[in-house]
Amino acid sequence: MNNIQNQKIRAIVTGATGMVGEGVMHECLLHPDVETVLIINRKPSGFTHPKLKEIIHADFFDISPIADQLAGYNACFFCLGVSSVGMKEPEYTKLTYTLTMHVAETLSKVNSDMTFCYVSGASTDSSEQGKQMWARVKGKTENDLIKLPFKQVYAFRPGYMHPTKGLKNTNKYYKYISWMYSFFRKVFPNTVSTLAELGLAMINVVRFGYDKKVLEVKDIVALAGEVV
Repeated sequence: MNNIQNQKIRAIVTGATGMVGEGVMHECLLHPDVETVLIINRKPSGFTHPKLKEIIHADFFDISPIADQLAGYNACFFCLGVSSVGMKEPEYTKLTYTLTMHVAETLSKVNSDMTFCYVSGASTDSSEQGKQMWARVKGKTENDLIKLPFKQVYAFRPGYMHPTKGLKNTNKYYKYISWMYSFFRKVFPNTVSTLAELGLAMINVVRFGYDKKVLEVKDIVALAGEVV
């Protein structure tokens, strides 16, 4: 790992009105090495913090009108995503692959020194040939993101993420299953992490780098614990 901790992080976070994005944003706002956080939302989020800036932009399929406002950032934590449940492949591809690639391509043009972190998912299919539609689409998204001219690109593949207490966008069903977290952490440690660990791992991959482009749960947990 390369220690670049002296370089303060200026991060763009997408998906802050969802559980994962809010959790990652929360860790960024707490971390001393993150000096500013920009969130991009379709509607006002209601979040306020001295480090926080917000851009309201309705169309994520065309962010060219705000491209100038996205310059000067050295990290993007891309947490925007949708469930594939009930979707056909063309619709899911548009909302997952097409949208993500447009945002990433725009950012790569204005921030060549950026580390781009993409929240993918456990069991994503890097071959793009498997039977599961969502896994193929996520795999193609990972593969094509890594080809973009960023300083670094990393795909994070979390499994179950234990929510951060007190955040407002935690999915409601977590209250029915979160009691199982301690058991799975002990018995199946490579399948679960906390949402806080995901956020810290993203921050640390900007600070230190990592020797893999695709990070599974065990990598996320290990990277979250990196301190200097």
